[in-house]
Amino acid sequence: MAKFLNTTGVSYHLEELIKNTNDRLILISPYLQFHKRIKDHLENLNIQKRDIRIIYRENKLQVEESNWLESQIGIRTSLCNSLHAKCYLNENEAIVTSMNLYSFSQQNNDEMGIYVTKEKDPDLYNDILNEVQRLLTISEEIRITVKKVDKEVEKQSEQTIKNVQKNRDFSKSKLLTTKELSKLTGISSRKVNDWLTDNKLMYKRYDDWITTKRGKELGGVEKDGQYGQFVIWPEEIAEHITK
Repeated sequence: MAKFLNTTGVSYHLEELIKNTNDRLILISPYLQFHKRIKDHLENLNIQKRDIRIIYRENKLQVEESNWLESQIGIRTSLCNSLHAKCYLNENEAIVTSMNLYSFSQQNNDEMGIYVTKEKDPDLYNDILNEVQRLLTISEEIRITVKKVDKEVEKQSEQTIKNVQKNRDFSKSKLLTTKELSKLTGISSRKVNDWLTDNKLMYKRYDDWITTKRGKELGGVEKDGQYGQFVIWPEEIAEHITK
C-alpha cells in the first residue's frame, strides 16, 4: 500500500531508494543541485555499473554540478523542456513528490510525496514506470561538458562591474526588464540573462529570478509577475552589456 511522506520522509526514502538500487535508477527533477550524500551514493552505483538516468528541465547547471556530472561517465542525462514532475524510481520502489532533487528544497521547503513499492502495489508501480518510460522517450539525451573558469574572464567581469558602479546614483534611474534591455541593446533576452548571471548579478531558482547582493548594489530590484519573480535593472547597465 502506498505510503504518505512529509519532507523528512521524502529525503529519507529518496536516499534509501538510491542506495538500494541493484539494476536501474531513474531520477526525474526539473532542477538539479546534488547534496554530497546523494553524489556519494550515485558515484558508488556508477562504479558498480548500474543503469542511471537523470531527466531534468533547466539546462543551466552550476559549474560544480556540470563538472561532477561530466566526471560520471556512466550517468546518462536528458532534457525535457515541459518537465514539471518529480519522480524517483528504481527496480523495486518509486517516489512521486513535490520535491526537486535540489539541496535547497530538501533543507528548506515543506514537501509531500507518496512512496510505492512494486511488491505491495504492483499496478500503481507499473503505472508510474510507464509514465517514466514515456518521459524518457520524449526527452532529449545530452552530454554534459566540463566548464572551466577562465581567470582572465573573471578579472574582466570584475572590472566591468566596477565600471558600472563607479559614480553612479541608481536611485533616479529608469528601471528596465531584461526584455526591455534586449530591445535597447539589440541583444536577445537570453543573452542579456546570460550576461547578468555570468556576472553574478542574479540567478534562477525554480521559476524565479533572484538578485545577488552584488545585483542589489547595482540597483537590481525583484518584482512579482504572472510567471514568477523577475528582476528589473537600471537602464545604464545596457551600455556595459553591449561591450
